[in-house]
Amino acid sequence: MVTLGAGATKRVTADIGSLGKNMLLVIPGQQRGPPTAVVPFDMAMVDAIQRDVPGLAEVVPELAVQGVAVNGNNNHATQINGTTNAYLTSRDWDLSDGRNFSGAELLGGKSVCIVGQTVRKELYGDQVPIGARLRINKATCEIIGFLSPKGEAIFGQDMDDIILMPLKAVQRRLAGNTEVNVIRISVAEESAIPSAKDQIERLMRERRHVIPGQVDDFTVQDLKEVTQILTSVTVVLTAFLSAVAAVSLLVGGIGIMNIMLVSVTERTREIGIRLAIGARERDVLLQFLIEAVVMSALGGVLGVIIGLGGSAGIASMLKIPFVLQPGVIVFAVTFAAVIGIAFGFFPARRAARLDPIEALRHE
Repeated sequence: MVTLGAGATKRVTADIGSLGKNMLLVIPGQQRGPPTAVVPFDMAMVDAIQRDVPGLAEVVPELAVQGVAVNGNNNHATQINGTTNAYLTSRDWDLSDGRNFSGAELLGGKSVCIVGQTVRKELYGDQVPIGARLRINKATCEIIGFLSPKGEAIFGQDMDDIILMPLKAVQRRLAGNTEVNVIRISVAEESAIPSAKDQIERLMRERRHVIPGQVDDFTVQDLKEVTQILTSVTVVLTAFLSAVAAVSLLVGGIGIMNIMLVSVTERTREIGIRLAIGARERDVLLQFLIEAVVMSALGGVLGVIIGLGGSAGIASMLKIPFVLQPGVIVFAVTFAAVIGIAFGFFPARRAARLDPIEALRHE
């Protein structure tokens, strides 16, 4: 349980990290609390943030629309993001083939595109058709590059199911407006994130004429906070599942106690002989305690092997990392030995307190 929980936590952290380092997302509308009117941004807002807020590495405008990409008889519904080259820089996303947008293509809104791996496989199979024309809805674009694979995001969406185009091209040819629906901001230093977030919020209130006491009509999300929330959820779930699994320890301890009680009954005459020839109570007590500890410790080792194998298999099925934690393994085996002592003590004490004469008479 702990291994799977650690793997899930690592997966959450990695998925959030794949969205970019030190990342803030500015989204129109209020994501929490009472709903507000969703008023999109424009490039003037993007320019103001870049100009007036210090300590920012990248300020990336995005306009996402849904569309159908068509190549011959193949078609695939996907998301088209109008953006700039800073989108790839902020997300640390490389190209597997081709090139980025040129300055002239960005300024002129030329109809060129960079295609994600899922779209490529759906439309072209294993081909890499750099320079081919791809139809998206009623527009066409020239493929100039392919994104390197990213895989699934934290909530299961396929990050490779995407097409990137210059922002102006999407605004003119697909959306028919000059809107920006997300501003992705990469802060240069992690320590500067709270200050940058506060300054962005103040700037947004000023430019969007949000008066004091009025609910903001935008949201500035800190992805680090999202990571902390999701990580805390996985930690709580791990603790809960571990508590449920702990019931099996109680059941196992009772099983050890019953086995040892049967062992005492079957070996009553042997115990009587040992006591008759000079064995002390503590010698018999120690013998049965050692037997209980060895039995539970060996069971603990076997359990660790089965547990690691099972967690590795489940982690593979769930597509989460397998995180080996030596401390948990040591704790598990030690706890198994403690269970042996705790539940082996009563049968051992019963054996040590047998009357030698009565024990020798036992058949």
